[in-house]
Amino acid sequence: MKDINIQGELDVFISHQEDEHYGETSTWSEVLIHGNPEGLKSLAKLLMEIAELNQNDTEDKQLPTGARAHVHLRPGMELSKSSCEIIVGRLDAKGTGMFYDRFISKD
Repeated sequence: MKDINIQGELDVFISHQEDEHYGETSTWSEVLIHGNPEGLKSLAKLLMEIAELNQNDTEDKQLPTGARAHVHLRPGMELSKSSCEIIVGRLDAKGTGMFYDRFISKD
């Protein structure tokens, strides 16, 4: 993929939540993605580029068969300094279309 060009401001972090209801404690995590309009549009554009990429047309030197196109977004670079690093990528592998083993479909 070409250079990552995130414009504007993006803040991405994980929020750990806990709630007690009738003596039973529930815990969960949420990924929060916040940005100004320019930052959110830049992220949307990046997501579309990854989604529309024909992985099979990408040279094996850049993306070997069985690999997945992805980009790293780093705090203080593409993201705010208060963000955690995130990796945005394809679920389907080049050449095989296979998903990784930990994936469980929503269906």
